[in-house]
Amino acid sequence: MSTAASCLPISSARGRLIPPLSLSGPEQMALDEVLLGQSEANTKPPPTLRFYSWNGPWLSLGRHQRNWPERWNALAKRGDLQLVRRPSGGSAVLHQGGLTYALIWPSPPRQRQQAYKQACQWLISSFKELGLPLQFGHHPARSPSESNCFACATAADLVDNQGHKRIGSAQLWRQGHLLQHGEIILNPPQRLWWEVFESEPPAPAPASIPREGLSNLLQTALHSCWPEVSWQASQITNNEWSAVANKAPNYEVLLDPSGSSTNPPETIDSTT
Repeated sequence: MSTAASCLPISSARGRLIPPLSLSGPEQMALDEVLLGQSEANTKPPPTLRFYSWNGPWLSLGRHQRNWPERWNALAKRGDLQLVRRPSGGSAVLHQGGLTYALIWPSPPRQRQQAYKQACQWLISSFKELGLPLQFGHHPARSPSESNCFACATAADLVDNQGHKRIGSAQLWRQGHLLQHGEIILNPPQRLWWEVFESEPPAPAPASIPREGLSNLLQTALHSCWPEVSWQASQITNNEWSAVANKAPNYEVLLDPSGSSTNPPETIDSTT
């Protein structure tokens, strides 16, 4: 793979790879925030990356999403869906049949769109090698009333040659450190997608994209895309698990007719 456009400016030559974990939605989101906090607390923080799938269908709500259709609450109350608050911005993402990643970048460019461009280059390179060329979307920023992240593709998202959105992205910034969330569409649930968004679900990823082991292939690609980083597998520490337990309730969503939720974390500079 070509690395000319894909290398990230970093403050540490070490990189941390977190093995996949099966957790509840609030625990997954809390862990990403904890990893971001670890980056802030380190004088030479490593970039950190992890991939994860979701145990059952979850709908993650963007940090600033205050209202949503009552049918989402009804689906959750029936047990067809679980709701969780994301620390990152953007609109709702249905997590089933896809792959999620979280990238913690200690020293991104402060210009938001430039950060998106540099943070996504390794994905563009990786999927091109897998036979799926991707490029950035061209739609304007999402309307605050837009409830579905995959309803349009902005300059933060990656689309294929037919304009189909394949990877949606959202960010959380804190003290100059970046957490970028991304959802890679593989096999979206047809029926549930209609029930949640009342719209056509995205097409499944082409057969050239493996459904099993994709995270391993993408992790391997890191060594080509970021040759200056020594990526090493790293387990979550006991202190980090304790912090996850404390923060997870912040991401739980109350199921009531008004669509209100528990207060999301208030420890950020800005989000998108």
